[in-house]
Amino acid sequence: MIERLQALDRWLLIAANDSHSSLMDKWMVFFTDRFVWFPAYFVMALVLGYLFKRRALLLLPMLGLSILLSDGISSRIFKPFFARLRPCHDPDLSETLNLVHGCGGQFGFLSSHAANAFSLAVFLILVLPQRFWLIKIVVLLWAVIVSYSRIYLGAHYPSDVAAGTLLGCLAAWGCAELYKIGERRWWHSEPAV
Repeated sequence: MIERLQALDRWLLIAANDSHSSLMDKWMVFFTDRFVWFPAYFVMALVLGYLFKRRALLLLPMLGLSILLSDGISSRIFKPFFARLRPCHDPDLSETLNLVHGCGGQFGFLSSHAANAFSLAVFLILVLPQRFWLIKIVVLLWAVIVSYSRIYLGAHYPSDVAAGTLLGCLAAWGCAELYKIGERRWWHSEPAV
């Protein structure tokens, strides 16, 4: 059973990586690049601060905690513990992969990019009011594309990305619950955002 899952993981990775074109390569590098994330997250923090006013004093730290948890757990606990080579470091695979963005660290289980992107997206989906449905769709789409880019670029197996997605969702859910408790406690008499 494990061998079949590993074979499926490799097959999905190769299928995604083989579907490359020069335009897709550029877009996937763009979505995976952390230097694109930082300005986007900064603008998002400003918008959230404007929308949530005083509540942003709790919302932004809880959002930050969600991302810090998913990043720290994935990078400092899972990767060293499981020590699973990234596909681009696997001697059986690396020669056949299209590596347009280098390779990254040695170990890949689980994907920090997926964990962080889904941590941000799910947190916002859980705390933003329904009228912000478009923002919710955009952040979810962002998380999906960032996660797919890791497979496309040969940096992670699909199972690395799936596990990172699960970790990010769990961190987001926990921090969103903490935010909602604080919101009820400190701003229960004020109208919602």
